[in-house]
Amino acid sequence: MELTLCVPCLFGLEGLVAQELRRLGMEDVAAENGRVYFRGGPEAIATANLCLRTGERVLLELGSFPAESFDALFEGTRALPWERFLPADAAFPVTGYSLNSKLFSVSDCQRIIKKAVVERLKKHYGLQWFPETGAAHQIRFSLMKDKVCLYLDTSGAGLHKRGYRPAHNAAPLRETLAAALVELARYRGKGDFCDPFCGSGTIPIEAALIARNQAPGLNRHFAAMDWPLLPAEIWPQAREAARAREFTGSYSILGSDLDPKAIEIARANARRAGVEDSLRFEVADAMAFSRDSQRGVIVSNPPYGERILEKQDAEALYRGFGKALQGCSGWQLYLLSSHTEFERCFGRPADKKRKLYNGMIKCDLFMYYKD
Repeated sequence: MELTLCVPCLFGLEGLVAQELRRLGMEDVAAENGRVYFRGGPEAIATANLCLRTGERVLLELGSFPAESFDALFEGTRALPWERFLPADAAFPVTGYSLNSKLFSVSDCQRIIKKAVVERLKKHYGLQWFPETGAAHQIRFSLMKDKVCLYLDTSGAGLHKRGYRPAHNAAPLRETLAAALVELARYRGKGDFCDPFCGSGTIPIEAALIARNQAPGLNRHFAAMDWPLLPAEIWPQAREAARAREFTGSYSILGSDLDPKAIEIARANARRAGVEDSLRFEVADAMAFSRDSQRGVIVSNPPYGERILEKQDAEALYRGFGKALQGCSGWQLYLLSSHTEFERCFGRPADKKRKLYNGMIKCDLFMYYKD
C-alpha cells in the first residue's frame, strides 16, 4: 500500500526535515513552504513518527483540490475514498486552517468537511448514524489560496511532545526547534557542547539524543497505532530497528542556568528522556562563562526581553555574555534571539544569520564560527 505522507514543520526547517526523511530512506521527498511530502507504505508511517526530530507531525494525505465555494469543498471532500481509512466506528473530528482563501471561516469549513465525509461513509457502510466510539482518526485540512488539502493525522499529539518534559520553567523552547538548532550546529557527539541558558534542559537533552542517535519517539504513543488499517507489527519492528541504530559512547554535553529550580527540572527531564548519563547540568552564571577546552560549540536560546526579562535587562545580559566569550575564540556559537539589537549588544556581528520561528515569535539564529 503506497501512501502520500506529509510532515508539517516550523517555517525555515523544511530543508532539515527533508534531509531527515532522506536519511531514513523515504522516497520522493519534496519540500514546500511549511511542509515536506514523501511517499511510503505503513512502515514509513511508523518510522517517521518514531524517528523524526524536527517535523511536527506525520499526516496521511487523502487528496487535494481547488475550492472557491462551499459546494466545491463539499463535493471535493465527498469524492475522496474515506472508506479506505475510516472504519464504521471511527471517531473523526475535523480541524484545520484557512489562509488567503475565499472560504475564510474555519468553523464553516469544518462543518462542510464533516458533512461530506459522513455522506460518503453512509453510502459505503449503509448507515445513517456513526457512533464515533472507535479509534481517533483526526481529519486535518489546510486551505491556502483556495486550494484544499485533506489529511488524516497519524501522530496524535505533536511530535515535539517527546514525553520527557511534563514540567518546565517559563518560556520553553519546543523540542523540535531545539533539535533543529543542534542539527544546524552540525553536532553529532564529538567535542564539547554547551548551553549556558539551558532552562529546563531541552537543547542539551536533544543534543544527547542526537549524539546517541536515539529516536525521540521511542517512549510515546501515536494515534495510528490504534488504526485497524495498519498492521500492528510495524510499530515494534520500527522500534527495534531504531534501537539497533543507537550509538554508545561518552559525551561532553553541559547545560547551565542561573536558576537552581530550572536545573532541577532539567535533570528530571533528562532522566525521563533516558540520557542522564550522557550529559550534566550545573548552576552557573552565563556572564561568567569560561572553559578550559580550546574548542567546542555553544547552542542556546537566551532570554529575548519579551517573555522573561525586560528589554534593557536582556541587552545587559547579551553584553555580559559577549564579553565572557571573548576568551573562548575557538568556540562556535549558535544563538537564537528575536531581539533586533542582539548583535550590537553582543559586541560583534554574526558570521551568518538564519530566520526561524519560536512559536509565533520571529527570530534569528545568529551563527558565529570564525576564530
